[in-house]
Amino acid sequence: MAFEPEFVGKLNFYVSAVDDIIRGPHDEPTIGLLLCQGKTGLIAEYALKDIEKPVGVSEYRLVRELPGELAKLLPSAEDITSRIGRSEEKG
Repeated sequence: MAFEPEFVGKLNFYVSAVDDIIRGPHDEPTIGLLLCQGKTGLIAEYALKDIEKPVGVSEYRLVRELPGELAKLLPSAEDITSRIGRSEEKG
């Protein structure tokens, strides 16, 4: 989904809730990251202009295949399926 200015308000709400309810006294402030399929720099700039909490907006792109180095580090779909099957058998 493309960036919409109202996303910043929602993200600010969640970041504030995490800081107030979950964050401990020794934790750093929560950082909000908003990933969108597309963004317009000027719209994002105005939406973030007066937000005091650390919030970032970035674009992402979907790919059909993971890069080789990353694919080696992650389990295959078959491995995940077999692990789920084993855990259901135990439960």
